[in-house]
Amino acid sequence: MIWLWRALASLCVALGAIGVVVPGLPTTPFLLVAAWAGARGWPALEARLLAHPKYGPLIHDWRSRRAVPRRAKWAASLVMTSSVLALWLVPTPGWLRIGLPLFLLCVACWLWTRPEPTP
Repeated sequence: MIWLWRALASLCVALGAIGVVVPGLPTTPFLLVAAWAGARGWPALEARLLAHPKYGPLIHDWRSRRAVPRRAKWAASLVMTSSVLALWLVPTPGWLRIGLPLFLLCVACWLWTRPEPTP
């Protein structure tokens, strides 16, 4: 079972690393999952993620208060909005043109109800 946790953590770290260079692909959610999986099967990786100068505090804030920084909320909202706009510029099925914006609106509402980290 430990190898499954390590495989999930490794996959999420890889996707997070790709997200650093690919616009629109989020990094932090993948690192949150990597830290979660690492806590179950790879404590050294979890410790390394928690000690990271940029992403460590975000992971701590999420774990302690489920807090999301305002800047991340704005960035996610802008990416979701641009995704919906791009969806309307290409030929797509009607169910997708309606369903995806509704889903992303629910995600945005949920995201904006998360507390913000204390300074």
